[in-house]
Amino acid sequence: MNIIPQEFQINSLIVQDTYLMNGELIKWNGKTTPVHSTISSTINYEPTLLGTIPFMGEKEAMEAVEAASRAYNNGQGLWPTMKVVDRIKCMENFVTQMKATRAEVVKLLMWEIGKSLGDSEKEFDRTVEYIYDTIASYKELNSRSAHFTKVQGINAMVRRGPLGVVLCLGPYNYPLNETFTLLIPALIMGNPVIFKPAKYGVLLISPLLEAFRSSFPKGVINILFGRGREVATPIMKSGKVSILALIGNSKSAIALQDLHPNKNRLRLILGLEAKNPAIILPDANLDLAIQECVAGSLSFNGQRCTALKILYVHETIVDEFNKRFAAKVDELIYGNPWDKSVFLTPLPETDKPDYIQELIDDAQNKGAKVLNKKGGERLENFIFPAVLYPVNKEMRVYKEEQFGPVVPIISFKNIQEPLNDMAESQYGQQVSLFGQNIKTIAPLIDTLVNLVSRVNLNSSCQRGPDVFPFTGRKDSAVGTLSIHDALRSFSIRTFVASKDNEYNNGILQDLLNSKESNFINTDYIL
Repeated sequence: MNIIPQEFQINSLIVQDTYLMNGELIKWNGKTTPVHSTISSTINYEPTLLGTIPFMGEKEAMEAVEAASRAYNNGQGLWPTMKVVDRIKCMENFVTQMKATRAEVVKLLMWEIGKSLGDSEKEFDRTVEYIYDTIASYKELNSRSAHFTKVQGINAMVRRGPLGVVLCLGPYNYPLNETFTLLIPALIMGNPVIFKPAKYGVLLISPLLEAFRSSFPKGVINILFGRGREVATPIMKSGKVSILALIGNSKSAIALQDLHPNKNRLRLILGLEAKNPAIILPDANLDLAIQECVAGSLSFNGQRCTALKILYVHETIVDEFNKRFAAKVDELIYGNPWDKSVFLTPLPETDKPDYIQELIDDAQNKGAKVLNKKGGERLENFIFPAVLYPVNKEMRVYKEEQFGPVVPIISFKNIQEPLNDMAESQYGQQVSLFGQNIKTIAPLIDTLVNLVSRVNLNSSCQRGPDVFPFTGRKDSAVGTLSIHDALRSFSIRTFVASKDNEYNNGILQDLLNSKESNFINTDYIL
């Protein structure tokens, strides 16, 4: 039997037999779906059964739509009209309760998606920090709006208001953090939310259900389980969703928005695929470039939208780069998430090793070689990263976002080659640029900022810090996520205006003095 530390053992099945609807945890007595981990806890390999979740369908989906719609009530509900300070109190109550679930959520992150202990702890802590930072940013936004502006004889108070019901669908690779970067700003801006967890990383939401239930008014947050096809489809068809907030695949996003009967009323906030390249120039510091490219391409087994998914290396240094890069990849330690010093961990998707093998076989058939000795070695729940070179445009690994442990490398002679490839790509999230000659780097930066949304100089691609805008061009994103931008993405500017005369000004002054209006006030929230 594998040696599993006692604190990380799954001692009993997690039977998730409740769901959150209209402020109540409702008992589920219907069909269920088993949740397995690809991590084995036996001598002979077999997946571990972690528990079960409800298999929900159209009936529950429509009940959630109705609950969220009642909570919004065309903007007249308790939540959208609530004072900012009171919505903040609800969120503070939630995050206080959330912190008590850390050990349980971290354990489930490891078992469900194979994320290492350190990275699982970072994901939880970063999410808590994100919530507090969002609260602080919302206070600042509110304070900046708490005044009248007079222009051309008109007094106006401009604030940001909610848009309506949000359907929130998060990703499996960051099922807590990236999901909450959608969920938290959507909620705090006054929008009711229907949330369905991802296929992997679903049980880790279970410890948080009571915190959600007790922290927010009825219908403000509704949490469903099941397949997206069964649950999200009827929700979108209802036409009652104002915002589709999704981090995942563009095909899914297109299919869902096509179901909405009034697309002009639907706001999209989407984090989608990427094929982020690294460009290693002849004068790059190779030690630094190799270190950053190993981490950038293979952190969490390459299962990140911000991962480096293709490396362009100048022909004058490609042999040296490849030799040293392949050696560094073979030094990476594979093991279970709780093992010390582990870098590579089991893949949560049972079919992912076969898919990566297909990419390797296809590349080899078209002229590429596996440069590292361990490349392509198989286990039941893993395939060791293969470093492939030379890669060409006919290979699947060049065209497809691999989202797993395989690293394609292309050499280039003229910098225009990778630039042209990026311009032709359907994706445009980030790039990593390695070099030091400013006469070379300066014009490159000026071009790259118009091809992607973030240029990382001598460092791997990444999302954080969360105060920076996170978005993408072309098929990589719609809308901008960051602490500052997300509050705006999930809201709309709205204002009250009146002619600047004694009659109106007297009314406005009475409104301010009486504090009768949640909108017309100049309160400063500390």
